[in-house]
Amino acid sequence: MARGDAPRDSYHLVGISFFILGLGTLLPWNFFITAIPYFQTRLVGASNSTTRILSTNHTGPEDTFNFNNWVTLLSQLPLLLFTLLNSFLYQCIPETVRILGSLLAILLLFALTAALVKVDMSPGPFFSITMASVCFINSFSAVLQGSLFGQLGTMPSTYSTLFLSGQGLAGIFAALAMLLSMASGVDAQTSALGYFITPCVGILMSIMCYLSLPHLKFARYYLANKPSQAQAQELETKAELLQSDENGIPNSPQKVALTLDLDLEKDSESEPDEPQKSGKPSVFVVFQKIWLTALCLVLVFTVTLSVFPAITAMVTSSTSPGKWSQFFNPICCFLLFNIMDWLGRSLTSYFLWPDEDSRLLPLLVCLRFLFVPLFMLCHVPQRSRLPTLFPQDAYFITFMLLFAISNGYLVSLTMCLAPRQVLPHEREVAGALMTFFLALGLSCGASLSFLFKALL
Repeated sequence: MARGDAPRDSYHLVGISFFILGLGTLLPWNFFITAIPYFQTRLVGASNSTTRILSTNHTGPEDTFNFNNWVTLLSQLPLLLFTLLNSFLYQCIPETVRILGSLLAILLLFALTAALVKVDMSPGPFFSITMASVCFINSFSAVLQGSLFGQLGTMPSTYSTLFLSGQGLAGIFAALAMLLSMASGVDAQTSALGYFITPCVGILMSIMCYLSLPHLKFARYYLANKPSQAQAQELETKAELLQSDENGIPNSPQKVALTLDLDLEKDSESEPDEPQKSGKPSVFVVFQKIWLTALCLVLVFTVTLSVFPAITAMVTSSTSPGKWSQFFNPICCFLLFNIMDWLGRSLTSYFLWPDEDSRLLPLLVCLRFLFVPLFMLCHVPQRSRLPTLFPQDAYFITFMLLFAISNGYLVSLTMCLAPRQVLPHEREVAGALMTFFLALGLSCGASLSFLFKALL
């Protein structure tokens, strides 16, 4: 929280820095899944594959590598792993090393991905290198995000909002970058190279922003010589990041979108007579209070990651070949999902329905399982079992609108309700538990995507 003797954030430079750092934490995931057409084209193995990059909006005719599924799984497993290892890493590795080291590693790995655009390579080695890059990049992203959460614990809550705003816009930024690359008019290989250079520029900007923080008086006031405080407040920061921010702009799903309507200052003022228990809250006691909300969070992300992007990226336009067919999937799958997901999360800043005592929330969450067969029955040319019942583009667009906005709203809603179900001194533990279950839901969804792909 802000202090009376704190200096001013001149020209909002610290706020802008944390916004860019938030954007940088989720750029890797979003740029990889948005570029699925590029990777599928390279994995076809045709001799002219490097000249057809970004020229199609659907998977290759021989998807023998299950690229969509593997990139989703290997992006989410590191998040689950490092959620469990964060406490150990924070004690052993200095904060500056974790943040700068992660940013530099992500930059080098993305530079490698960009360089591979110009390298002719057989599908097998290309797939192996790409999957290794995905795994390492998302591992470093998990460490980076967790470390920045710790720093945000020492900052006023406004900077958490800015950080979340950057993360929430990362998916939209990646989709727009893809569309600009496809519409640039240059040859497809140069277009793909420019697309992968874009996140490199974003990561470089993040590095410069982080290096500039020690030179800004406002940032020094809150961050300098306070490593122990930042580490102690890490769980509290995660709990606060599970809030709906003031502007209703949350983190990405994919993201890790953590937003909650939790204001500890207001709680201390409005509940002065509530007994405060000393000692560390019991994890089991807290879990007993929030287990249903946590289960709802797991199910929301399980449904989302089981079909997005593994199944949705395979859907193509039923119209004749042309500009709309070429841009259909980047617009109607990735851009539409990220915009509607962002809008869905923003709704929780205006109302929270149903409340924490209602049994309607589990029902709404379970109803989202209907999206799995709906997307699988859309226009997916590469199928051998299920029929196509919804061939028109309008069906897919309608399903995606409802799918994305319900994902954003229900994720944000469950994160809002969890702290309300526990006592104030238990909210740090509740935030840590919800963070774990969020990662668990992402990993479960990524694993299920293999099953649903096989059913096609």
